[in-house]
Amino acid sequence: MPYIVGLNSGSSFDGIDAVLCTIELGHDGHPQPPRYVAALTIDWPEALRDQVVRAFENKLSIFELTRLNYAAGAIYATAVQQLLAENGLSPADIDVVGYDGQTVYQEPLDKDKAAAFTQETGDKSLVDLWTKGGYPCGLFIAESGVVAALSNITTVTQFRPVDHALGGSGAPLMQYLDFVLFRGRGDYTATLNIGGIANLQLANPDRSRMMAFDTGPGNVMVDHTMRVRKGLEYDPNGETAAKGKVIQGLLDELMKRDFFERQPPRSAWRLDFGSSYADDILERYADASTEDLVATFTMFTAASVEKALTDFVLPRAPTLKELIASGGGTRNWTMIELLRSKLSKHGVTLLISDSIGIPSAYKEAIKFATLAFATKRGLANNIPAASGASSFAVLGKLTVAPRLG
Repeated sequence: MPYIVGLNSGSSFDGIDAVLCTIELGHDGHPQPPRYVAALTIDWPEALRDQVVRAFENKLSIFELTRLNYAAGAIYATAVQQLLAENGLSPADIDVVGYDGQTVYQEPLDKDKAAAFTQETGDKSLVDLWTKGGYPCGLFIAESGVVAALSNITTVTQFRPVDHALGGSGAPLMQYLDFVLFRGRGDYTATLNIGGIANLQLANPDRSRMMAFDTGPGNVMVDHTMRVRKGLEYDPNGETAAKGKVIQGLLDELMKRDFFERQPPRSAWRLDFGSSYADDILERYADASTEDLVATFTMFTAASVEKALTDFVLPRAPTLKELIASGGGTRNWTMIELLRSKLSKHGVTLLISDSIGIPSAYKEAIKFATLAFATKRGLANNIPAASGASSFAVLGKLTVAPRLG
């Protein structure tokens, strides 16, 4: 049973997670559920962290971004080396490393443009898909050639572009792992991942019945407010939110964000709920306490998850009784208790993925390890019914380890 390594630095940008798993193929030709072995998290070096934040805000030159891409690959390789050293393994023990890289920019499908483009007659070129057709795109850094060379392990990364080119959202990507984990259960299994952005997945043994989409903000607005107001990277255990009161007028305004008018499949990024949007609110509510603002943004996450569940998930799976949560947001107990309260009104119990053997803090890294395992074996690892892609495909770009050359 081969070892695989998954890496993740998500939209929360709160460190690089590295996870060691074992996995093997099932009798149906799909991977069996991965088995967690060990994990660690390393911090971004401060100098690189500052550059990534500037990249989010489109403040890096192309020359700076190019060097950052390679340097990010080096810190990812460092995480792999540390994980192997802590577990007494060598590069030859690892089948594959999988990660998507740090998302710097993500632009979702413009459905109106795409529909108009499809209806147009006359000559069209492939280039027009992006210049006129509103197709999705994104930029994800941490050069795979650097990771493969410095770790000496075959590496798979960049899982989203093929799905984008097939008209899919490319985000979220959790649905393939959920298919792998839950296809033996029968009927529907719902999961929630709370990173910087939150997303819901509805898994099913029949991939044509699956659904996955971003619900809205996860931790991103809470984290930004804590950083600006208190100089902290996040709200530890939701303690700041617990001391505040929701500003109802602000919450009502937040819930009217045009993002919520989009139908699944849909994806969100910092353009929807990032620093610019949060800074505008912080400026307009300068007299509000940090506690009240964080309480409001925490409730915003819970309310947007509830809205997504009732608008899109329960109509398809009306007998759903549980929602399995993972991601950094599961460490925010104020957020979790708000979610539990809201979901219980609909007969849905919120569970944490640790209860099924998947550490909630590392599920995203396990996701990329599983995707990479499938890519290396030429297995289709997208879910067209969830992403909107026009066909199944093998996602990811593979870089072979130098030792195998």
